[in-house]
Amino acid sequence: MYNDLKNRSTAERAEMLTRRLVGIKSYTRTLGETEKVKEIYSIIKSFPYFQKHPEDVWIQSIAGDPYNRINVWAKLKGRQKKTVLFHSHIDTVETDDFGTLQSLAHDPDALQQYFSTYEGDERVKEQALSGDWLFGRGSLDMQSGAAIHLTNLLELSEQKDSLDGTMLFLFNPDEESEHAGMLAALQELQRMKDEGLKYVAAINNDFIAPMHDQDDTKYIYTGAAGKVLPSFYIYGREAHVGDVLTSIDPTLVASEINRKINQNLDLVEELEGEYVLPPACLYFKEDKHSYNVQTAVSARMYFNYFVFELTAKDVMDKLLSVTRETVEELRIQSERRYDEFRIHHGFPPSNWKWEVAVCTYEDLQNELRNKGLPVDKVLDRVAKEWKGKDRREASFALVEALQQLDPDKKPRVILFFAPPFLPHNYLNEQYEYGTEIREKLVKRLEVVTAESNETFATKRFFPYLADGSYLSLHETEEEVNVLKKNMPRMSDIYPLPIDLIRSVNIPSINIGVYGRDGHKWTERVYKPYTFHVLPGLIKNFALDLVAKKERTQ
Repeated sequence: MYNDLKNRSTAERAEMLTRRLVGIKSYTRTLGETEKVKEIYSIIKSFPYFQKHPEDVWIQSIAGDPYNRINVWAKLKGRQKKTVLFHSHIDTVETDDFGTLQSLAHDPDALQQYFSTYEGDERVKEQALSGDWLFGRGSLDMQSGAAIHLTNLLELSEQKDSLDGTMLFLFNPDEESEHAGMLAALQELQRMKDEGLKYVAAINNDFIAPMHDQDDTKYIYTGAAGKVLPSFYIYGREAHVGDVLTSIDPTLVASEINRKINQNLDLVEELEGEYVLPPACLYFKEDKHSYNVQTAVSARMYFNYFVFELTAKDVMDKLLSVTRETVEELRIQSERRYDEFRIHHGFPPSNWKWEVAVCTYEDLQNELRNKGLPVDKVLDRVAKEWKGKDRREASFALVEALQQLDPDKKPRVILFFAPPFLPHNYLNEQYEYGTEIREKLVKRLEVVTAESNETFATKRFFPYLADGSYLSLHETEEEVNVLKKNMPRMSDIYPLPIDLIRSVNIPSINIGVYGRDGHKWTERVYKPYTFHVLPGLIKNFALDLVAKKERTQ
């Protein structure tokens, strides 16, 4: 591959590598992820530096991974141990959204030709005709990002002068799902830290996009949003539909909770200048498997909930309050409806009650243990049955088993956390290099602005999910314990290396490729910025971070 790259400009290298990577299918949870990482490994090994130093490029197997996925690492040794980590993910979402054009999803030229005559979206057509945009699955998210890092790896390896600091590169799978690549990478990062590397910062280049149609600002993020997955198991009281008003219908309870949480802007953190999204329902299902005329017994929901400064405890407290308010409103409503119905039909008063308990997973365990019930024995059995299966379904199975253990079968809403959990990662002044990173970023952006006429804005949080979240942890032990105690059998189902994340402790700065429509069939990357401006910005900022004295270029 090096022979095809060596006489080309930076922009030409970046585009050629992007096209090469887009052409290889690497959908999350498929063998294609490994195929692409092996291709990247082969590309790196072709570079002259790594011909001379083969020990500085290596593959890391992801232990226990059902798809045998791997990470690839490359290192350029510097005169000092100060180190910048460049990281990008290589997996993509699948191509069902392309419909009848699925066969073209990995062919940028064919897609550009198609969109050049496309009447369904005038902007897409105009941009295809301009020649400034490269289409294809993963072109934006984020094969171009991996290509930029490969381009910079080559150019940094070609420098005649020794580097002031060490440059470390990671290309990993599974960012679009459960971050297995980055979680495995933590072990390698800790190993190299123990051997003396001193991490200054990580640079991710996950994609950025306009915030609105008139927006051409390029956003730089000095941290990443975190995420929890608050989950609800609602256990009701079933009834024949002929007696429906005596039921406690879990679908009704779930619907009301969903209405009060899903897309609720009142639950959004107020962070000036930051792009903060509301909670979103990702799953809603009742327990019936076939048709009958009985109301459902239970229902399940979980929500994507971004966290920026909030902790898991803060989210739990908020949602417990919303849930208690909701079930009380429904209790009053159910009593009123039943009374209206019985009075209309001349029935006497009844003893039906519509109270629904609200508790956390931790609360339920404690309640059942206090009754002398075999909580741990039941959880051991269920955890063993579900190990290796979908982690969210496993979590619900554990919660359901506890509810079934309750001899009173009390109607209740049980709130807990299901995997995954992503810590929020942000740059603060307490970090050893925090002030230095901020100052050097400002200066570098001033230089690039003058050279390119681009407009930049710096934000605290990358507003979507990114691997960089796992590179540091800001929660206290007390706050983490709320998560641990309310994520069913976390050590079995989702053994997150909390202590390792805290130890590695690298702020992740996102300086992303730029384009439109990530995860859509019209996905495209903007070539003039991504291939012509971005590589130099990232490379020079990394050199700034490890420089022994202030750089002027």
